[in-house]
Amino acid sequence: MSNYKIKRNIFFFLFLMFIPFYNIHSANTETKETLNTKINDTKAQIELLDREIRQYQDQISQTTQESNTLSNLIKELSLTRSKLLKEVSLTEKKIKLTNNTINILEKDIDEKNKEINVTQSVLKKSFYEMYQDDQKSFVELVLIKDGLRNIGQEYQYKTSLNRKIDTFISQTQTIKQSLESTKTKKVVENSNLKSFQQKLNLEKKAIEISKQEKDRILKETKNKESEYKKMLAIQQQKRDAFEKEISDYEVQLKFLLNPKLLPSVGSGALSWPLSKIFVTQLFGKTSASGRLYASGSHSGVDFRAPIGTPVMAMGTGKVLGVGNTDAFCKGASFGKWVFIQYNNGLSTTFGHLSNITAKVGDQVVAGDVVALSGNTGHSTGPHLHVTVYASQGAEITEFASKSCPGAHFVMPVAPKAAYLDPMLYLPSTKVDLKKEKPRD
Repeated sequence: MSNYKIKRNIFFFLFLMFIPFYNIHSANTETKETLNTKINDTKAQIELLDREIRQYQDQISQTTQESNTLSNLIKELSLTRSKLLKEVSLTEKKIKLTNNTINILEKDIDEKNKEINVTQSVLKKSFYEMYQDDQKSFVELVLIKDGLRNIGQEYQYKTSLNRKIDTFISQTQTIKQSLESTKTKKVVENSNLKSFQQKLNLEKKAIEISKQEKDRILKETKNKESEYKKMLAIQQQKRDAFEKEISDYEVQLKFLLNPKLLPSVGSGALSWPLSKIFVTQLFGKTSASGRLYASGSHSGVDFRAPIGTPVMAMGTGKVLGVGNTDAFCKGASFGKWVFIQYNNGLSTTFGHLSNITAKVGDQVVAGDVVALSGNTGHSTGPHLHVTVYASQGAEITEFASKSCPGAHFVMPVAPKAAYLDPMLYLPSTKVDLKKEKPRD
């Protein structure tokens, strides 16, 4: 046998050994046509829900611009709940859409497996025929084929068989590449499905929280505007007293800021904490800060955020603390908060949260949901407060409070020089800034 024949037969053997038959295992009995019809119907329903959610968001935005009254707050909470219910329906539709997409991908995988199985069967049969002929000597072929004239026909046959084998090998490789691409798409869709299911759990929790908040406000105010104004006045007194106390405490902290440990201003070192950005109060001395804060300066940036809005980490880092100042002195400070230290020299506190999903020690990256926005602490309406610090100066501190007798606060604290303007480190894209009374 020639070296060429030996090498070719070895190749055939290896090819047969290392290309397995694929199993076919689709559990869904619906046809692809039926699934595609369902997908198109679901997409239409998603578009409708998207429009309805935008309408609710517009109504909520309009309500937040109106005067700070009990009726407007209750209206906002009711609209928020309705919007959240629509968002739950939307996420459920997206889960349905994703499941049907996965079912179609599984059917595509099964079809490609069948094609591979067919080509493998043909190849194995062809390889065997070629191998059998390659074992025969020239004399044997002459005797079997009844003369030299038929040897030429045999040569043409073998040449044709070779081309056929090459074609099937190429087809098999193409199908396998397509199969791997489809499998990758299925992995992506499974990941999307997991994300939607997590989102759905958060949205259902947000609905529960929004109802609890509405019930709490109505109970505490007895559904009377006069009681609501009285509640706000008491909260403001607590806030002023506590703010002066914490300000005096922070002034005494010795700290020398090292700019070299901070990212460059304008570098976009932090990402936005919400998917939709609307700034309602900037950092530092603003048109409202003098009358709203005892220090005359706002310690962070406020964002419009209806109750239950997912709050996201602003970079790669670690959750160093979570807490609730309302547990020590209701209405005086952050309420429910999350403190994150990032790997770039910055740290943040998210305040006024309704629900905290992160735990101390969690490693996070930008976009990870760590909490839901709310109306806890000193807040006259749902929103998100974000404080940014130089990590070198910020830490979680426990201290006894004079303004709230008997209370021991546990919360992030930093020297004045460690407070930074969040807008200096956020992306430089243009955002809306609304001229309204801040919510804290």
